[in-house]
Amino acid sequence: MRTIWNINSDWMFTKENAGVPAQLPLDWEPVELPHTWNAKDGQDGGADYFKGACWYAKELPMPEKAENDRVFLEINAAANAATVYVNGEKVTYHEGGYSTFRVDITNQLKEEENLLAICVDNSDKSNIYPQMADFTFYGGLYRDVNLIVVPEAHFDLEFYGAPGLTVTPRVIDGGAMLDLNAWVKNADENYTIVYTIEDMAAQIVAEAVRPCDKAAVKLALPGAHLWNGVKDPYLYTCTAKLVRRNEVVDEVSTRFGVRSFHVDPQKGFYLNGVLTPLRGVSRHQDKLGVGNALEAWEHWEDVEYIREIGANTVRLAHYQHNQEFYDACDEAGLIVWAEIPFISVMNEDPAAHENCRSQMKELIYQNYNHPSICFWGIANEITIGGMKEGLLDNLKDLNQLVHQLDPTRQSTIAQVSMVPMDSPMNEITDVVSYNHYFGWYGGKLTGNEEWLDKFHAMHPNIPIGISEYGAEGIITYHGDSPVVKDYSEGYQALYHEHMAKIIAERPWLWATHVWNMFDFGCDGRDEGGVAGRNNKGLMTFDRKIRKEAFYLYKAYWSEEPFVYVCGRRYAQRAGEKTTVKVYTNQPSVALYLDGQRFEVKNANKVVVFENVPLNEGFTTVVAKAGEWMDSITLERVEKLPDIYTLPREEDDGEGVANWFDTADTTDVPQEMTFDPAYYSIKDPIKEIAKCEEAMTLLTQVIGGAANIKLNPGMMNMVGELNLETMAGMLQNDKVPENAMQIVNAALQKIKKPE
Repeated sequence: MRTIWNINSDWMFTKENAGVPAQLPLDWEPVELPHTWNAKDGQDGGADYFKGACWYAKELPMPEKAENDRVFLEINAAANAATVYVNGEKVTYHEGGYSTFRVDITNQLKEEENLLAICVDNSDKSNIYPQMADFTFYGGLYRDVNLIVVPEAHFDLEFYGAPGLTVTPRVIDGGAMLDLNAWVKNADENYTIVYTIEDMAAQIVAEAVRPCDKAAVKLALPGAHLWNGVKDPYLYTCTAKLVRRNEVVDEVSTRFGVRSFHVDPQKGFYLNGVLTPLRGVSRHQDKLGVGNALEAWEHWEDVEYIREIGANTVRLAHYQHNQEFYDACDEAGLIVWAEIPFISVMNEDPAAHENCRSQMKELIYQNYNHPSICFWGIANEITIGGMKEGLLDNLKDLNQLVHQLDPTRQSTIAQVSMVPMDSPMNEITDVVSYNHYFGWYGGKLTGNEEWLDKFHAMHPNIPIGISEYGAEGIITYHGDSPVVKDYSEGYQALYHEHMAKIIAERPWLWATHVWNMFDFGCDGRDEGGVAGRNNKGLMTFDRKIRKEAFYLYKAYWSEEPFVYVCGRRYAQRAGEKTTVKVYTNQPSVALYLDGQRFEVKNANKVVVFENVPLNEGFTTVVAKAGEWMDSITLERVEKLPDIYTLPREEDDGEGVANWFDTADTTDVPQEMTFDPAYYSIKDPIKEIAKCEEAMTLLTQVIGGAANIKLNPGMMNMVGELNLETMAGMLQNDKVPENAMQIVNAALQKIKKPE
């Protein structure tokens, strides 16, 4: 029978590219898995976290096994490339930092102690995605590593890291029909496969027996209990036993759910025939001080937080996540959008597209049985790096691959806001979503609903959603009149109040995902006085504090009765009167000041009490909604603390003026010149950034065309690119057709430093 040995303990680690060790290197650093070498420097800002080849080593005793048993090494993730050696012999090389891979190491093992060494490399490689993105590419063995001992005849362990068993449920009248299949290695006619289906009470409700060489079977499940999302995430268990006469020699099992879904472009998402608007969040897999090396319980805890706000969907950005998280989503009933890290920029190296295909195969094969997953994402903001030749063909190929591997689910894509509504990219996948930040990076908040309504009217047959939207919220910044780009918790809340309302008014949005559930690491960022992270989370990076916007969504989405008084961190206030805001999902709220009732108001998610008097010293504020109540304490002061305000330049949130409206377009040559002594569109942005005049010009060009105000964090993210590569960002009706010639001519007037 199969035996799994976890080998997370007693590893030695070095950041040096030391080469294959001949014996256990006792002078390396002892570590336990999961582990990343970027837990600190990947979150402290500066865009300077370590990337390179590092080494792990461990002594392995020969595991207990029968004479003909096989021993497999299972690595659940190694970022972003890994080469594995056993007793000095190379046994495998894997590219892609987010998926499971396995290798048979039986022939390399010796009876005495064995030495396992793994070189893990997160340095930039032209053929491995992600190439560029607004998050930290942590390096390390950051998930579990196991030894799996199986008999010579066993369920396949080597096919793209998949479990060797698939269950495809189809809802039919009166129940379900299950398509079961399993893959077996080294078995002959003496072996059979026994399938059993158990319900949640562990009772066998269906069974089938098949020969190994014809393993596929259809199995009826009369009266099937549906997996009904967050309302009733009912799970069955399918077990496949490999039997030789009267002996079970190997066994695998998987949980699955019976459900149907479809998307109507005019009405929205349907689960089991019931309109179920998908409203939820996106999630990155890292945490403060931990990086991406989370323990199993931390993945389950993240799902609990997501469910607390009442969300029914999660978009897993921007890569394959831990199996623990998918399992938790199955149990919680969250609808999952799962995607590969084809993000920001396409590398034209043909090997890079093959890596895309490989990562998509691993994502689908390894996660096929999860009922929570309904959508496979093929790309995110892929035109930031420009609309490169071959991009459309690559996207179409990925979309075709998705449907070839899994005809039961739908494909999707997350478009960057600047992608035109009539772009052919919107005709590739089954459903489409956009990342919009109107009201934060540029434009007014009302630009969100204006854009959505226009797209919906233009494309009545394309299901449209919002894959990202959000605003930075730093919990030390407060004031009576929050405004865009003040990075205050108050403006983040106002932003989401607007978004939650316009989303609720548009059930035809097939899915909406807040960016992000948690603050996350991005070493290139430095915004709002906080370096090394993106602060758009509804919770802080350490998961210790729920921001006010967290409770706003709880008011909209959760059925758990509650009331929440906002402004508890805006604890000191100037003036005799103030405004108190309350979030609740109850019909009315009563406000009490130091035990005396001040006012009762009807509630519609957000309740605002104005002209609330403040006593000298402290005032206790209590909100009651039926049986539920919440309270804060406010102190009246003469002057607000300086920490409440971030020093900032004036910013109306409208982006910047269109540079092309005022640019000197006379005498612009048709043929561009590229004098290396002067700047040009071919120079990397990081080089242009060294010259204030050239960088100002570039900021105005991109900012005006895309209606966003670029900040150092964004520039760090795209620093390796040049403007020629980013030409796609200038492909809109705001700029002339010869935009590149105009910009290049302007740059060629700015001399580079000697």
